[in-house]
Amino acid sequence: MIFYTQKFLFLEGIPNIPDNPDLAIASGKSLCEQVLEPIQQAFGRISIRSGYRSSAVNAKGAEKKNQYNCTSNASNYAVHIWDVPDAQGYMGATACIIVNSFIDYYEKTADWTALAWWIHDHIDYYNAITFFPKYAAFNIGWSENPECRKLYIYSYIPNPCTGKKGYLTRLGAENYLGSHEQFYEEFTTRLGD
Repeated sequence: MIFYTQKFLFLEGIPNIPDNPDLAIASGKSLCEQVLEPIQQAFGRISIRSGYRSSAVNAKGAEKKNQYNCTSNASNYAVHIWDVPDAQGYMGATACIIVNSFIDYYEKTADWTALAWWIHDHIDYYNAITFFPKYAAFNIGWSENPECRKLYIYSYIPNPCTGKKGYLTRLGAENYLGSHEQFYEEFTTRLGD
């Protein structure tokens, strides 16, 4: 995996160091083993744009009208703040990643849903995904809470089939269950060529 390390070490001089290193490591390890590594195994190298944030770094990022796109610490526990459990006591972790082999397909088709549906069909332990326009980067998370698996896929990119931004699917939606291979078959075929 490729890490953009400058985003991991400091924010405006604030060290990005966990208060509970053991919990941060355990959460990050589960995210890697159950979510990120299976994606990398299927598609090759991924780039990690952001991941762990200390409470101090996240708080700084959330001030001044959210200039760093951070939400409050309380809503980021067990999300980007890996070393604090969520309100129910579960650990979790989220990273923003780019699937490098997907960039060419996405730039030619503007179809981020191919990757989204593939992940939905093949990665059992993701809890939430949010796509962003640049390189189809996305936040993807893991939670130890078994009720928080495959909750939703959301995007700030218009869906090429509907022209709308927002939820692609979420738990209980009509399109949630079953195979979605028809949406990613072209991408996976091109990747295999």
